[in-house]
Amino acid sequence: MPSLSAGFDRPSRVANRPVLENGFRLFFLAAAVWLPASLVIWLLLLLRGLPWTPALDGLAWHQHAALFGGIGAVMAGFLLTAVPSWTGRPALRGAGLLALFLLWLPGRLFGLFGGGAAALLALLADAAFFGTLAAFASREILASGNRRNLPVALLLGLFAAGCVLARLEPFLGPTVGGFGRHLGLAVVMMLLALIGGRVTPAFTRNWLLQRGRRPLPAEWGVWDKLTLLFWAATLLVWLAFPFGATGILFLVSGALHLLRLARWRTAATLAEPLVFVLHLGYAWLGIGGLLYGAALLGYGLPPSTAFHAFTAGAFGTMTLAVMTRASLGHTGRPLTADRTTSTIYLMVTAGAVLRLLASLWGENALLGTGVPALLWGGAYILFALGFGPILLRPRLTPVNSREDVER
Repeated sequence: MPSLSAGFDRPSRVANRPVLENGFRLFFLAAAVWLPASLVIWLLLLLRGLPWTPALDGLAWHQHAALFGGIGAVMAGFLLTAVPSWTGRPALRGAGLLALFLLWLPGRLFGLFGGGAAALLALLADAAFFGTLAAFASREILASGNRRNLPVALLLGLFAAGCVLARLEPFLGPTVGGFGRHLGLAVVMMLLALIGGRVTPAFTRNWLLQRGRRPLPAEWGVWDKLTLLFWAATLLVWLAFPFGATGILFLVSGALHLLRLARWRTAATLAEPLVFVLHLGYAWLGIGGLLYGAALLGYGLPPSTAFHAFTAGAFGTMTLAVMTRASLGHTGRPLTADRTTSTIYLMVTAGAVLRLLASLWGENALLGTGVPALLWGGAYILFALGFGPILLRPRLTPVNSREDVER
């Protein structure tokens, strides 16, 4: 593992390499390239268009690549940017940041191929990457005495464990790998409720205050705690009994998420897509709870399709909401959505909705899978094209507002 202290406080070495100034630059770009690339590879696997077979079967590979590869990179970019804001400690940058990225990359490359050697190398690379990231976040939070954010570090450790278990599937069987992916999914779903439920009302409140508008979103209180506790319980039961009678729990959790969202003045943010998209991303958690809960009880969509409300909907929307906002705010750009940014949000939303409607197309794989994948993956490609120049160039002005800093 690289030294966690490498790359701290060496501004002269990164003066001409803006991409290594902060984790969001490098890892957001990596995620924006990898997620659509992994979708193309998965479609080729479905069509038997690859001359080789990965160690994980087609669906398992797709799930692992998107969850631990793509969403994992977004998590890394977010945490490497947010943790210094939470703790007041220096950010990982320069050589240390590059070393961490070079731990992420081999897991993606070796994971493409079959055979025990490639599977083992992918396992070791992912274990080193997520282990280092979890150790960094834990050390910085503990050293600063910032106990409020310690649950985030603990969840990151569970995410690392899920990734390792999923990588063990070629050696120990699909039961272990399936549980690892379920654990990773549960962690991301919990993080979206925890962090999304923190930044959405906070950024909405700041945006409304800047315009002198009232009333403001509700303050953190009993309802938020109840929603998070019930959501955590739902996910724990789901992990223990993934195919059991958890439908009622998901239905109740979905309703709680939507009622929580109703307290945050969503309608007032329609004029600014950069703020509204945070509400939309959180709304997908509630919608996903209702759809997936109903599916588990035998109503509506098949469970595997309904679950895309979480993955394509909540994961896709909230990651792009965070990626666009952080890229603008932390590079000194105005916190407002231009046409490119709004198009990104429309594409990821359309891709998620069409994926949920996939069962309407019957056996037509192009309409049911290909078109939604094109739209959803295209949103990340558009991010790479539109925000890549921003992430590769120096910051325009110093970050001088708490409004664009994750809390």
